[in-house]
Amino acid sequence: MNSRAIDLKQKSGLDRFRGCLVGLACGDALGTALEFEPPATLKPINDMVGGGPFNLIAGQWTDDTSMALCLATSLLERGGFDPEDQMRRYVRWWRKGYLSSTGSCFDIGGTVRAALSRFERDGDPIAGSKDPQSAGNGSLMRLAPVPMYYAGQPELAIQRAADSSRTTHQARAALDACRYFAGLIVSALRGIERDELLAPMHCPAHGLWVREPLTPEIARIAKGSFKQRNPPEIEGAGYVVQSLEAALWAFYYASDFKHGALLAANLGNDADTTTAIYGQLAGSHFGLQAIPAAWRERLAQAEAILSICDDLYRHQASNRAS
Repeated sequence: MNSRAIDLKQKSGLDRFRGCLVGLACGDALGTALEFEPPATLKPINDMVGGGPFNLIAGQWTDDTSMALCLATSLLERGGFDPEDQMRRYVRWWRKGYLSSTGSCFDIGGTVRAALSRFERDGDPIAGSKDPQSAGNGSLMRLAPVPMYYAGQPELAIQRAADSSRTTHQARAALDACRYFAGLIVSALRGIERDELLAPMHCPAHGLWVREPLTPEIARIAKGSFKQRNPPEIEGAGYVVQSLEAALWAFYYASDFKHGALLAANLGNDADTTTAIYGQLAGSHFGLQAIPAAWRERLAQAEAILSICDDLYRHQASNRAS
């Protein structure tokens, strides 16, 4: 769809919606240059340079964005939450390169691969492991389309965030990381300021964390642990608790989108995912226009991503109006 067709009177809200998903993709494309790099030996970057373990062109993104686009297109084309359809799209990405930046799947986490294999074998889309040792960041990295689609229904957005994790990650920490982060994104999309977003136990659904408490590891972050810690205590690792804390640390200290994205990426290790998680929230808060123009211009399939953003915006706007 033509992104210019949207009413300019609603530009600020639209800018945040575009920033959310484009922020994820730009963070992913930025961080891939340092993916798997130990922080003690990496050479920090100050721009989107590509390269990394997959030798990508600057602006190409990895599994984080591919899975987010699978989730977004499922929500839009199915008219709601359909876990079987989501899993079919993830398998199509894995097997055939659907919604990849290169035309093939070149990067997939072990927990995701195991869940997709179980789905192929038995057809149950709720295929994520419940083992606490499987609490990776693979469901948090792709989350943005869920709070975007359900932005007008905060409690449902948080519920569906957990549901979107269950397809590949059912460990409690992964579910609650998605629940908490979805609440932050919903609030950011609504224009809530950063101090309020990062206040202890923020939630756009009043009283939800009392009725349905967060697991202790995620509650510690929600209370502001990231404000009291710095690297090396802050780690851009694959464990969802560390990923969430690192992304929020970068957001808390960011003077603007680029500054925070570089803070996240230069943590190394799982740098693409740390920065993709950061980018979802920071993009929602700062908006599309705050993301460096050079990064947006380099971003692979930028127009297609913007079109998906606009469709998600239209959906939530029409739901709120009705």
